[in-house]
Amino acid sequence: MLETVNQIFQTFGASVVVPIMIFIVALCLRVKPKTAMMSAFYAGVGLTGFTWIIQAFTPVVTKVIKQMVNNTGIKLPVVDIGWQAGSLASFGSPVGLTFFVFGLIVELLLFALGITKVFMASNLWNNFGFMIWGTLCYYVTHNFALSLGLSFFMLFYTLLLAEVQADRWSDYYGVKNATVSSLHNIEQVVPAILLDPLWNLLGFNKVKMTPQYFKKKLGVFGEPTTLGIILGLIIGIIANITNLASLKAWGQILTFTIELSAVMTIFPLVTNVFSKAFAPLADEIDQNHKKKAGEEDASVDEIDDKKRWFLGVDDGVGYGEPATIISGVILIPIMVLIAFLLPGNKTLPIVDLISLPFMVESIVAITRGNILKVIANGIVWFSLGLYASSWLGDIYTGAVSQYGAAIPAGVVLITSFNLMARPLNALIFAAFISKNPFIIGACVVVYLILLFLLRKYRSQIWRYLRKMSEKNAGYAGSDEKITY
Repeated sequence: MLETVNQIFQTFGASVVVPIMIFIVALCLRVKPKTAMMSAFYAGVGLTGFTWIIQAFTPVVTKVIKQMVNNTGIKLPVVDIGWQAGSLASFGSPVGLTFFVFGLIVELLLFALGITKVFMASNLWNNFGFMIWGTLCYYVTHNFALSLGLSFFMLFYTLLLAEVQADRWSDYYGVKNATVSSLHNIEQVVPAILLDPLWNLLGFNKVKMTPQYFKKKLGVFGEPTTLGIILGLIIGIIANITNLASLKAWGQILTFTIELSAVMTIFPLVTNVFSKAFAPLADEIDQNHKKKAGEEDASVDEIDDKKRWFLGVDDGVGYGEPATIISGVILIPIMVLIAFLLPGNKTLPIVDLISLPFMVESIVAITRGNILKVIANGIVWFSLGLYASSWLGDIYTGAVSQYGAAIPAGVVLITSFNLMARPLNALIFAAFISKNPFIIGACVVVYLILLFLLRKYRSQIWRYLRKMSEKNAGYAGSDEKITY
């Protein structure tokens, strides 16, 4: 059965499987068949668009980043070759495939029992994020039950964090009753909340680094297209800093500049198409809830609504939002520089640098698009992530070699900056591979306490996060941002 599921997914791919799942979910939510069909089509078109752009741009940005690396003369032994290798390994391991089949059932049960208010089943593709950590655990411990337990535990706390950020993410990205719930891009909720008082103390909340402010103050130079040109020039020049006198270097610089500008211009357009896959479902949730609530409850603030629930959507919905993609692109050269300067770091981020906009979505939503805060949070959290990735280099390489693809020639150790540069996930992984029942039990107890607090004080938590986000200057509204 597991091999059949794997064969089906590998044959059809996410661009076919995900639309089918969305169509089924839509019908279960009593969406009209025509609307459900269009939601599925938009999902397939959006995923295909993302794939085309990323596949075309990844080799380009990888080549430029490698030149930046070569110009420094610094060598780091753990090389980032992208998340795709980890995804392949997760579907090739017995633990990963088992979770893929039974994870869906557990996600439905968690939602049905009210343990989570996030309908994760609509975001089936991102289950590979849980599967890869179980695969790594199985590679180290050879304990099937422990490894599968790790995958499920990560699912539990991912849903918790997804619900914590849900009101902010839904409001910021302009998709009603929706939130992202992928393991590899959700733990940034932690630094976004914990570090915010520090950034406010430093005055970051008063700095109007938002797309709207750039557009207003800089005119055409504040447009995403023009910002792409500027960033492309800077990155391209750094990559060719030792060869600026040659015509070939300037050819690459200017070509990369136009290509980066194209990505920053086209991605928001594809994002708008992709968001149409989930918007009708989210609206249906809203409409059905209003019907059940009745007119007498119509005045209740949704933040106090105990019955409000959320659709788990793919991170691609927010990728092209201006503050998100601008912050992510700015972090590309910053993280490369930090990788060189960070004492004890062994990881060289390359291919997954294009995933940085995915990686900062939670921070963007919680800080209301304050680009300075996003960059500051990214520097702190992803720097810790580099240490996590360095520690996991041997394990990840062995697991991918055994269950996934062959390692590229000339590479000693591999990693995925997007999947493995995760401090919180790495700590939990360390707890489980220790096989110490007290340490693992402590993780479970902490989760249960946090779950209790969320269930009891959800509206207070959301109200605090809303108040926290309103301290940031320069934000004009999510509807304007999502259609920017």
